[in-house]
Amino acid sequence: MRSPEAPLHAPRATSSVDAQGLARLGYEQELHRGVGSFSSFAAGFSFVSILTTVFQLFGLGFGLGGAAFFWAWPLVFGGQLLVALNFAQLAARWPISGAIFQWSSRLAGPRFGWFTGWTMIIGQVLTVAVAAIAVQAVLPAIWSGFQIVGGAGADPSLASSTGAANAVVLGLVMLAVTTIVNILSVRLMARVTSFGVLVEIVGVVVLIVALFLLPHRSPTVVFTTEGYAGPTNEPYVWAFLASSLMAAYVMVGFDSAGELAEETHNPRRTTPKTIIRALTVSGLGGGLLIIGALIAAPSLTDGKLATQGLAWVITSALGDVFGRLLLCTVAVAVFACTLAVQTAGARMVFSMAREQALPFHRTLARVSPRTGTPIAASIVVGVGAGLALAVNIGQSAIFTALSSLCIAMLYLAYLGVTGPLLVQRIRLRRTGLPTGVDEDGRPLFTLGRWGIPLNALAVAFQIGMAVNLIWPRPEIYDLTGHSWWLQYSALLFIGGVLVVGWAWSSWRHRAHGPITLAEVPHTAPTPVEA
Repeated sequence: MRSPEAPLHAPRATSSVDAQGLARLGYEQELHRGVGSFSSFAAGFSFVSILTTVFQLFGLGFGLGGAAFFWAWPLVFGGQLLVALNFAQLAARWPISGAIFQWSSRLAGPRFGWFTGWTMIIGQVLTVAVAAIAVQAVLPAIWSGFQIVGGAGADPSLASSTGAANAVVLGLVMLAVTTIVNILSVRLMARVTSFGVLVEIVGVVVLIVALFLLPHRSPTVVFTTEGYAGPTNEPYVWAFLASSLMAAYVMVGFDSAGELAEETHNPRRTTPKTIIRALTVSGLGGGLLIIGALIAAPSLTDGKLATQGLAWVITSALGDVFGRLLLCTVAVAVFACTLAVQTAGARMVFSMAREQALPFHRTLARVSPRTGTPIAASIVVGVGAGLALAVNIGQSAIFTALSSLCIAMLYLAYLGVTGPLLVQRIRLRRTGLPTGVDEDGRPLFTLGRWGIPLNALAVAFQIGMAVNLIWPRPEIYDLTGHSWWLQYSALLFIGGVLVVGWAWSSWRHRAHGPITLAEVPHTAPTPVEA
């Protein structure tokens, strides 16, 4: 084990099978196993959090593409399902914290895996910040007193200076609470997340039923571009691709169950199922929610749906009291989402620090013997997200840029896994990837002969979406219309992240030698014994 300090006592609620399975991968059990099957599903579902993310970006997606922007949803869902299937196979074989870093390292070598993990960490920190910002789209709509900056009469929209500044205030409070929950106990985190998921599922079902019972138009509106206000002299496909940011932003994070593998009971059996289940449930619920909003909105052409989003639809269609009650479920979902994203990011930091792959790795890899959580890693992710939030002060145009940027980085990190996995599948196409059994002695999840085609389609989709997300569109990255650095912020930021990562990894390689993971060899999956 690469953690510098072993726990003072054995973690509670850890079966010998789970501990032995982790030991065969070369690690001691330090994190407490307090995550069951539903909590594992809740981690991925909360990261996706359709109530949080659809509420955040519905207005943007509709404003860019009109009603037909809905079709970006099944397109992105299909592509991400391909990714999830490949992740599920890896999760069964390597149930280790810091899943994206660990999988990439074992498929393509620790140096390549380091860059994948580094990209994922930065993307997760930014995603925590963007998730926390979502509270601004909900709380002032519930009670005007939550609009602290400028007072109750100030403009609460994120595009305004008062709304952007207030989002920072509310977001920092949110981050403080999620950080405390994260460091206190994995059981507390799992229970809070599970409660949030239950509330969110109930809220989604009630909201979808209510919206479908109060239609202003037919669901066939999704076959039109009604509400699209873009230039008519350009092909609609460009507006459609821009509007797909909403779907791309929502359907990430299903891999969070893999991040919690060392804290999950029977992870080889549980994690593959919960990864796929979190995405499919989110995909179905989110698609119905989008259609429900489109058919229940009082108008698609007066501009309010693009500027005020789902909160306006709910309060307009369902009335002020019932609408605000449903918005309370959204607020709970936002909290659970922020907590889940921060938890996943902290486990990634912990996993990389445990391999001595990050600065201050001794501190970041330390697990509290009392709480069984990586306290320093959780604080670092929370503070990093708070700093990312702070850039919204005085710069209200940066929210959409930050949203697209963080998701682009996650797509690149995912590609750092599926790309090497495809290479390994092709290299071992005659024998297939090594297999094994789960904690119950049953065969591990596998794609079998469909592995190569499904993997290849996943890689093609990820490359296309990464290019689409990074493309310097002014309507996404520069709402001011005159800041070139905002328009090209994705290219500049990602380039800067890679340069900083290259500088650190080169220095570390010279000073301490190559990173060596606990399990060898690093270039191909190894069989799992019962």
